[in-house]
Amino acid sequence: MTTEKCDITPNTIVGDLLRDYPELEDKLIEIAPVFNKLKNPVLRKTVAKVATLKQAAQIAGMPVAVLINKLREAVNMEQIQIEQDSEGKTIKPGWVDKGKIVIEYDASLDIENGLHPAAKVTKEITNLKEGEIYLLITPFLPAPLIKIVEEKGYKTYSEKLNENTWNTYIGKQ
Repeated sequence: MTTEKCDITPNTIVGDLLRDYPELEDKLIEIAPVFNKLKNPVLRKTVAKVATLKQAAQIAGMPVAVLINKLREAVNMEQIQIEQDSEGKTIKPGWVDKGKIVIEYDASLDIENGLHPAAKVTKEITNLKEGEIYLLITPFLPAPLIKIVEEKGYKTYSEKLNENTWNTYIGKQ
């Protein structure tokens, strides 16, 4: 019985990629040494299960197209086109407008104190109206929380401002 392996796209979950293509773990680390953290069993069981390759590219500070196509090349898949701006970053969606932010939550201090922002964020986003944006500020890309809100039907966009600051914009679909 052969099982079909996942396609390698920006939306592929890192854990699914490594399950279907275990040989890509070393390639991932070679492309971006920051992925060496995936050898940590705790991170492997948590972040790798929800983080997409698009988010992984953001964490590594590299264009998502470069990451995807190097991984595809390593397993003899055709290269794919990924919409990016001239610097290789994923294009900020048109709905992301700082003037439409109605709630801003800097979760950095809560996270530092061991509090997970998921309950607060998922409660507060329920009050968003069409076109309004919730801005979540965190010291790292909050991949598990992004997955939670997207599963609840919200759209998200994250950008890395510096080594310790990520802005994640959340809006109604």
